[in-house]
Amino acid sequence: MNVAGKHQPDLLERPASLLVPTWTKTGLALLYDEDANNTYDIRLKLTKEMLIIQKQDVVCLGSVGHHLNHRTVVLRRQTAGGLGLSIKGGAEHKVPVVISKIFKDQVADQTGMLFIGDAVLQVHLLRTAGDEVTITVRYLREAPAFLKLPLGSPGPSSDQSSRASSPLFDSGLHLNGNSSNTAPSSPSSPSANEPKYEKRWLDAVSLSLSMARVSRHKAGSDKLRSNSFEVFALDGVCTNVLQFCTAAESTDWLQAISTNINDLTQESIKTANKFYSPDEQIIHMGWVCEHLHGSDASQIQSYKFLALKGSSLYILRGPPASTSDWAQADATFNLCEVLFKVHKLWIAEDCWIQTKLYPGLQQDCELRDNEPFCFSVLVGHGQSHCFSVELGTELALWEKAFQRAVFMEVQRVGSKTYMCSSQGKILCFTIDFESGFSCSESASKKVIWRYKFSQLKGSSDDGKTRVKLLFKNSESKQIEMKELEFANLTALLHCIHSFIAAKVASVDPLFVNNQTITRKYMYNS
Repeated sequence: MNVAGKHQPDLLERPASLLVPTWTKTGLALLYDEDANNTYDIRLKLTKEMLIIQKQDVVCLGSVGHHLNHRTVVLRRQTAGGLGLSIKGGAEHKVPVVISKIFKDQVADQTGMLFIGDAVLQVHLLRTAGDEVTITVRYLREAPAFLKLPLGSPGPSSDQSSRASSPLFDSGLHLNGNSSNTAPSSPSSPSANEPKYEKRWLDAVSLSLSMARVSRHKAGSDKLRSNSFEVFALDGVCTNVLQFCTAAESTDWLQAISTNINDLTQESIKTANKFYSPDEQIIHMGWVCEHLHGSDASQIQSYKFLALKGSSLYILRGPPASTSDWAQADATFNLCEVLFKVHKLWIAEDCWIQTKLYPGLQQDCELRDNEPFCFSVLVGHGQSHCFSVELGTELALWEKAFQRAVFMEVQRVGSKTYMCSSQGKILCFTIDFESGFSCSESASKKVIWRYKFSQLKGSSDDGKTRVKLLFKNSESKQIEMKELEFANLTALLHCIHSFIAAKVASVDPLFVNNQTITRKYMYNS
């Protein structure tokens, strides 16, 4: 990213060890409907900009409409094979009666109008009608997953259509008759002029990934979902809970979706920065989950939008769309006075997730059911904000982004001065990127003492207002203590840390980069 017309090393580039981005992806999943307390088979399609949920339906080829609500089919019962279909479900199981199996080359199959998953609207006719049966069906797009209807090839004559149905929730009605030596009468076949039908995956929900967020949290709880997550679009569209069979499959999808969201965010940053001055550039932004403590010691989750822009860290309720949105941030903090701290990385739920993203991680971590990817932002007056993200790749991006934003701000301002007191005198304590530390009289500006960064050998504080700084005299080699009192001691200590880290980075960038916690796990296998 170019800032102030000068090329800066792009610390937001993906490390070489990260997974190759998957721009597009297609696969089957389950959709959990909390209102109905059922799961349904769906297909997911991921593009660079969209996540699409598809549901199966029956369409009439050549028809203008996308699908038909009802189809009426005439079946002629055969001596051998009967109607050639099986059904399952029913009122006793609180699900519609659906066709669970269609026998190949028998009468139901040869109509070309019936499909596994069709809900039969007049079930009693199947049992009571004579040789000729007229039934009306409609395809059940949200068939409960426990019916275990086979998916895959859409045609009724596929190999999967003869797959044995699960005995669970089976009505026991197999309308295929019994084998007989009597030659069967010829079943009716559709004529060339009759409409032809086909089962297809149709788009049901299209969700924009621009500024979208992903969540593995259960609603109203600090618990994480197992092998499942939700995706929320900026316009309020939600996928509901997407469930996967394994942790590996869930993480693959989570990684792919998150990668595309982040890439779209980076594009938005580049576009927005064209309209901001060099001192107001956006370094990084995105959704995080903030962890708050309730009055009863319980944890409360609240999704916030963090942004590193210019000299400040912004905590917002959503992505800013205008200048006024930046002004209405929940909180802003000067980047020189914040401290980014990565929490120890724990293995949570399934170590496969961390093992895949951080080779060797399982060797030096303990098991703990908690947030695996957390970081804190420590601000003035001893306050802090705790956040979490869904993937280790996101944690790495935030750590590098904070590091870069703070270093750029230190180099931009050059120095910071804080009012303080010592032995009843009002003084000015200055941290300068080039010269180090100095203390001067507030009124006359006369410098009392001055030390380089390298001369600072230690410090201690009372956690409130007072700090003792230990400097090594360059001539006598003796340690000299300077005791000062500040109104906002935490901000001062964070600022000292920021300036020293930026100074070291300017001399040896690789040294600072090697100190990042996420890098330790991502590069050392």
